[in-house]
Amino acid sequence: MGETFSDFLVNHLPPELAVGGGLLLLIASLVAQFRSPRYRVWTYWTAVVMVSIVGTMVADIIDFVVGIPLPLSTLGFAAVLAAIFWLWQRSEKTLSVHSITTPRREAFYWATVLTTFALGTVAGDLTAEKLHLGFGPSALLFAAAIAVPALAHRRLGLGAVAAFWSAYVITRPLGASITDWLASSRADGLGLGTGWVTLAVTVPMLALIAVLARSRTQATRSASEAALAGPEHFTDGKPA
Repeated sequence: MGETFSDFLVNHLPPELAVGGGLLLLIASLVAQFRSPRYRVWTYWTAVVMVSIVGTMVADIIDFVVGIPLPLSTLGFAAVLAAIFWLWQRSEKTLSVHSITTPRREAFYWATVLTTFALGTVAGDLTAEKLHLGFGPSALLFAAAIAVPALAHRRLGLGAVAAFWSAYVITRPLGASITDWLASSRADGLGLGTGWVTLAVTVPMLALIAVLARSRTQATRSASEAALAGPEHFTDGKPA
């Protein structure tokens, strides 16, 4: 959604307003996320959405405004991502998302997420445009690539953390290629338009987030009720 919504905003608003407004909303969403004492579904996913939009904008600015060629910008963002992972591992001794319990680890996490969105945008454009695959074949290429970490984890013993982050990074160019294929008016696109594709992706996304929020609320309520009920409702330390 970040790919097409970013394009929609830049094409329908003055670029300075689109980028400036997006940056301010990103900062506000991250401030709310860092200030939250625990995981809150809507706070977290609002930050993800804003990171996806601004990450796409950053990649497009580097491509279209600064003029850095796609192969070079792809390598550049890949190098930045590798550096973040290296610093994160060196500092915290783990890259597991289940260990993000301090502000510093969360800062590493959000830096990683932002970089992956920017990398996904330029990598998708690189395969579609510079390598002349087109958006559809690019989507198929990344769909095949995202299966590799899963197979390596199950069949070759690739660690869960490495498999997770490998797949996580590939989701970005995969999603960008799919939405570009749907929205693009080029010969290799379906020409549905960035506005309609953004809407079509946003509605189910919001529905899924609402399901997550409701499930978490119910789980929290059940745990609270079980705790108030007393030890007779527990078996081996778990709710009966």
